[in-house]
Amino acid sequence: MTAMLARIWEISLELAPWLLLGTVVAGVLQVVLPPNWLARQLGGRLGVVKAVLLGVPLPLCSCGVIPVGLSLRQSGASRGSVVGFLVSTPQTGVDSILVSAGMLGWPFAIFKVVSAAVTGLIAGWFVDVADPSVPPLPIAGTDSREQPRGSATAEFLGHVDMLLRSIWHWLVVGVVFSALLSSYLPTDGLDWIAGYGALPAMLLMLAISLPLYVCATASVPIAAALVAAGVPVGAALVFLMAGPATNIATVGAVYKTLGRRSLIIYLLTIIVGSIAGGLLFESLVATSGVDHLHNHESFYWLRAASAVALIALFAYYGATDLVAWRQRLLTKRAAADEKRVEVDVAGMTCQGCVSKLTQTLRSDPRARLVSVELSPGHATVVGDLAADDVIRLVEQAGFRVPCNAG
Repeated sequence: MTAMLARIWEISLELAPWLLLGTVVAGVLQVVLPPNWLARQLGGRLGVVKAVLLGVPLPLCSCGVIPVGLSLRQSGASRGSVVGFLVSTPQTGVDSILVSAGMLGWPFAIFKVVSAAVTGLIAGWFVDVADPSVPPLPIAGTDSREQPRGSATAEFLGHVDMLLRSIWHWLVVGVVFSALLSSYLPTDGLDWIAGYGALPAMLLMLAISLPLYVCATASVPIAAALVAAGVPVGAALVFLMAGPATNIATVGAVYKTLGRRSLIIYLLTIIVGSIAGGLLFESLVATSGVDHLHNHESFYWLRAASAVALIALFAYYGATDLVAWRQRLLTKRAAADEKRVEVDVAGMTCQGCVSKLTQTLRSDPRARLVSVELSPGHATVVGDLAADDVIRLVEQAGFRVPCNAG
């Protein structure tokens, strides 16, 4: 157990500074870019190129990218632009790029970014040729109206908090799983995979990663541990490309929104593109080796402070999630004769949104119990509040209540 905890600390030292830096950059982008600016850029013949170039640095995971993609489609973006965005965006993000560079080296990180961009472009162009756009249908639960923006500081802090809340569970899973692999697998314990050749190893990683939900940042420690245990670096690249870009939820959303033909192109591009990228990396870059978990002593104080801050944040998120779970349980058990208001909520995309709405609803002293669910978006308030009060608080948090809700 001591070795396991020590390994978790070592991984945190490598992960935390880059993750926090990337999250700060993402918060700055949120403040600088005007509302709905992204959707307005994705029309015309260069829509796919713009979608990929704008999507690569955005720190959106494979589920967080879904509502953004749906909103883009509703706003008039072509099918190809949306598919290019959905393929390239979850593979990268500024936080994932920096974490990849810190744990696996800059050549690996740059190659991963280029691979994500190329696969996004190919998928988008193929969709535009094979499945031309038709006018998008209205999508329930999305709202293209621009929301009023508060102060830059509040928006920055809120976005940073939302990003970290959205992925903290998966980051913890990724770090713990990585520590398990590196602590209990003997050195070169997975060399037998490489013994079958690079391509079979990549196909195995592909089979594991396609249905799996793992965000681009949380998957990096797992990939680094796999490389250290003997998995070919090209196979780890396949894991990092296919895992974040696909899962059951994403596949269902693409099929429902864009149709079967676009879904087939989407999946084939990711499968072929990740294998091609892995093989190319093995032949061009991997022979020089990967600087795995390089524990430089320089700036140890900064890395340690970042790790402590990140662990403290995750502990806080865990505590608040536990409180929220208890609130939901108490709300369900509340007496039937107690006054309650239940409303559907549109616009929530992640657990950060759930936390934001929960805190806003609790800010009213008349609210005794508050329960917010992400999917489907729903809020229940037990206390002396009218429906109009709850709707006002929902809108104050930046979300909306559909007209048919009450």
